[in-house]
This record gives sequence, structure tokens and C-alpha cells, in this order.
Amino acid sequence: MADKCSEGLLNGAVPGEQGKQEKSVKRGNWGNQIEFVLTSVGYAVGLGNVWRFPYLCYRNGGGAFMFPYFIMLVFCGIPLFFMELSFGQFASQGCLGVWRVSPMFKGVGYGMMVVSTYIGIYYNVVICIAFYYFFVSMTRVLPWTYCSNPWNTPDCVGVLDGNLSSRAALNITQLLNSTQKRTSPSEEYWRRYVLNLSDDIGNLGEVRLPLLGCLGVSWVVVFLCLIKGVKSSGKVVYFTATFPYVVLTILFVRGITLEGAVTGIMYYLTPQWDKILNAKVWGDAASQIFYSLGCAWGGLITMASYNKFNNNCYRDSIIISITNCATSVYAGFVIFSILGFMANHLGVDVSKVADHGPGLAFVAYPEALTLLPISPLWSILFFFMLILLGLGTQFCLLETLVTAIVDEVGNEWIIRKKTFVTLGVAVAGFLLGVPLTTQAGIYWLLLMDNYAASFSLVVISCIMCVAIMYIYGHRNYFKDIEMMLGFPPPFFFQICWRFISPAIIFFILVFTVIQYRPISYNEYVYPTWAISIGFLMALSSVICIPIYAIYKVCRSEGDTLLERLKNATKASKDWGPALPEHRSGRYAPAFSPSTESHLEVQPLQPEKGQSEAAAASPVQGSNGSAHSQDSRL
Repeated sequence: MADKCSEGLLNGAVPGEQGKQEKSVKRGNWGNQIEFVLTSVGYAVGLGNVWRFPYLCYRNGGGAFMFPYFIMLVFCGIPLFFMELSFGQFASQGCLGVWRVSPMFKGVGYGMMVVSTYIGIYYNVVICIAFYYFFVSMTRVLPWTYCSNPWNTPDCVGVLDGNLSSRAALNITQLLNSTQKRTSPSEEYWRRYVLNLSDDIGNLGEVRLPLLGCLGVSWVVVFLCLIKGVKSSGKVVYFTATFPYVVLTILFVRGITLEGAVTGIMYYLTPQWDKILNAKVWGDAASQIFYSLGCAWGGLITMASYNKFNNNCYRDSIIISITNCATSVYAGFVIFSILGFMANHLGVDVSKVADHGPGLAFVAYPEALTLLPISPLWSILFFFMLILLGLGTQFCLLETLVTAIVDEVGNEWIIRKKTFVTLGVAVAGFLLGVPLTTQAGIYWLLLMDNYAASFSLVVISCIMCVAIMYIYGHRNYFKDIEMMLGFPPPFFFQICWRFISPAIIFFILVFTVIQYRPISYNEYVYPTWAISIGFLMALSSVICIPIYAIYKVCRSEGDTLLERLKNATKASKDWGPALPEHRSGRYAPAFSPSTESHLEVQPLQPEKGQSEAAAASPVQGSNGSAHSQDSRL
């Protein structure tokens, strides 16, 4: 009994109000504010911080890239992050329920769901590959150390291979500096053994059973961590969100003590100020900020819906955004110190060994680790870090989808059966990920990464800004935030939300279109039909917005099209704070039976000041939601 009482107090329940406590516990809330911050950090800090940002930084002017990067963080990243957190926290709803603010734009929520589905499918495949490398690293000698394995070709050149003649060993540097592309043991292990890569995206070949098994492990881990929604995931993030920093620090300390590490770090940080005038540098900075923070995925809205109504999400948005960007910079030191050591060992320029994406995580960095004493230990640590970084994001992606389903149905039955909804989504995600474990799986994974979560996110975010600031009205939204936080949003954020951030988002969209190049993987160029499928995936999320808008306008009341548009965009009667005691001012209900029957809100956290009359009123919930680049890869 004492345990139940303490659990009720954690969720804001007042002793003696048993009915309220059950509803709060049934929905699920953050145990405390640290859980929300850690979950948000784990969501924002993903694989992209490690394998994309350092590469972008050295390619776009080293230290000079930091200037546009932090400019974009201040004028676009933090404002958008604050907008999504405040949006979800005010209504205590997921990415679908919040669009009671302007029902015609509910298609934006469906678009977020589609994007999260695509990312969730391929993101867990990357985690499963990290699991595979983690398991095979538990050996005395890493399997990608030498060229003496059955899968190696005569072209393989291993820097530690004992079978090499002295002359061949002396010619390694010449080979690396020549126009011929070097084939390393780690590359052949990746392409010829782990993937057993086929020659075409249409030639799926066989399912790679080791990867399929690891994919099952990945989904089981994700499901078990989310089995009780935010109750369980909020506890898991104490480890998954913090331990990667321990591993990063260990790898950093080991890296900077190696010969050549300073050269790698200087290559990473040395500013090339002439590149500041290049529009591509600014475009890359804006895109990296946007994708890394996870804007427009729906996860930020969903996680914030489990906060207390008066939580200072303005403070949280600044802390989480800066932590995310600082992690990216810190990871650059870890990556380039090791790559500098490897370049020094081979006697080549750092640019010869630098890479990004899967090429960095599964080829370049593992090869560098083979040069270290006790290399299996460093390999285990590195891939364990990748697993934790991926899981932190994957938790929120899955929770976003579960939230949207439970939120939309909204009855007591599905709230009680939420665990089965989570299981169903996890099983569906596993089955949809099976094709990505075939011999052509990496082609499909990169296709989804490049198209399913690219310009569609930019479009969704831009429409969300317009809908809140110009359809619902900036004055209304600023009053909502003042009512929630006790102070209006700072003037800087008001300007950013109304003008600067939408302009930057539009710039990212234009930049994405101008810089578009057909996707390729190493020497393989994707066929036209595959690129067409990529565009269809991108459009499938954006098309939700006009389709639902047309549907809502047709179903709205009104004799003319203008009247229907007005009714479709007008905030619904149940828009506003979920708890009755927070519905003050223009949200205050008129205490009549007809008005009460229209309220469809569920108590999230019954608090001490709530009266017995409010507890006994027939207010029933429709929100059984739970919280949700990397970041894009």
C-alpha cells in the first residue's frame, strides 16, 4: 500500500484520490524531470552525431564550419525544438492529438507518423549490424584484422598481415597514395562477409541469417524497454543516455595518447575561412542542425506530452539542444584522433582514411582499431556505444507510433492493452526490416535514409510553423505559453517562430533541391526505378497533409467553401490543457451539462489543489498516448 501511495505522489496524485491516481498511472507519466531530459538527449543524440557531423565539419572548412553551425542552432534549431516541446506539453497530446489546435492540419501529424515509421524500420537495422559487430568482437583477434580469411580477395592489403612480403609491406604507402582504391581487410569483411553484397538493388539474394538474428535481438530489446511505456523507458535512459559519454571519454583519452592523433584533430578543426562564403557550407550546417535535433519526427511533441503542465520546457529545449551539438563536436575529437593515428601509421593524408556513415562505423574506424593493443576491447566499447546511441533514438520512434495509435483510438480498452499495441508495432517493424537484411539490404537502407527522411521533414516542419503562427495565430500561441510557463516566450523566439525559422527551413528546402544528386553507393549507381521508389517514399508522408485537409474541409459545416475552411481551421472545443484545473481564462468550461459533455480530456497528473467536484465530474480521457538524426543517419 505504501508503495502504491508513493507511486501516486510521483505522478502528481493527491493521497486519498484513488480514482485520479489510477488514471494517471494508467496513462503513464515521467517519474521526474530528469527522465524527460535524458530521454530527449537520447532521442536527439544519435548515430549522426558520431558518423555524420565530424565528416561534414572537416569537409566544410574545419573549425570555420562551427560558425554557421552555431548560427543555425541559435536561429533555427533551438526555436523549433522549443516550439515542438511547448506544443506537446500544452495539450498533453501526441503528434495527432495536438492538431485539435487546427484540425485541418492533422495530416501533418500523419506525415510525422509515416516518417517515424520509415526511420524506425531502417534505424533498427543499423543497430542490428552494430549488435553483430559487437558480438563478433568478443574474440582474441578481430576477424577483419588480416587478409588470410576465405572471403578475402588477392587485392586485399592488410597493414598487420603477417603473410605480406617485406616488399609488399613497403609498397602499401605507394598503393594508398596512388589512384587505385585500397581494399582493406575491414572493407572486404564488411562487403563480402557481413553483407555478402549483391550486384544490384533488385537482386535481393538470400537473407543474411546472422543479421536477421541480430535484428530480432534489437527489436526484443526495444520492446522490453518500452513494455510499460514511459514508466519503463524512463528508467532505462539513465543508462542508455549517459553511458555513451563514458565510452566517448574512454575512447577520447585513448585516442589523444596515440601518435598522429594531433594531426587528425588539427585536420578536423583547422579553419578554412574562405569556405564561409560558400552557400553549400551554410546549407550543410542548417541541414545537420535540423536533422540532428529530430525536428518534425513527432517524437519531441510526444515526449513533452508527459511533462507537468507548468514544466519549464524553455529551459529544457536550450539544455538539450546545446548538449546535442556539444556531443557532435566532442565525437569529432574521438573519431579524428583515431583516424589521425591510422593515417600516421600508413603514412598517408587523413583525407585518405576519413569517411562518414556506414563506411566510417563499419569499415574505417574498425580498421583503425585493429592497430591498437587489445583491439577487441576497444571494438566492443565502440560498437556498444553505437548500440546505445541508436537505441535512445529508436525508443522514441517506436513510442511515437504507439502514442499516435492509442491517442487516436482513445478508449479505455486500448489504454489497458497498450503493451499489446507496442508488441504489434515491434513485430511489424521487425517483419518490414527483414528485406534490409538480404544481400541487397544496404542499398535499400541507404535509399530510405536519403529519401524517406529528407525534404519531407523540411516540408512538414515548415507547414507546422505556418499553421501555428499564422492559422491558429501567434498571439493565441504566445498567450498559451504564458499561461503554461508563467511568462511569454522571449521576443527573440517570437521573431524566430514568425519569420526567421520558417525562412531558414525554406532555405534548407531550396538547398536540398539545388544540391540534389542521384544516390549512389561506392561505385554502384542506383537505377531509375529505385530512385522513383525513393521519391514515392518521400511523397507518401507529405501527401498526407493535402489529402487530410481536403477530407476535413469536405466534412466541415458551412454553406460556402470559405465557411468550411474557417470551420476546418478553427481550434476544436477540446483544444487546450488536459487537466480541468489548468483550463482557465478562455479555456475555462461553462459548468453546464451540455458543455461538460463536449470535454474529452483525461487527467494526466491529478494535483493537490483539485476539488472533489472536479474529481467526480464526467470528464473522460481520449489520450492514452505515450512518449516517443541523427537524427537522420
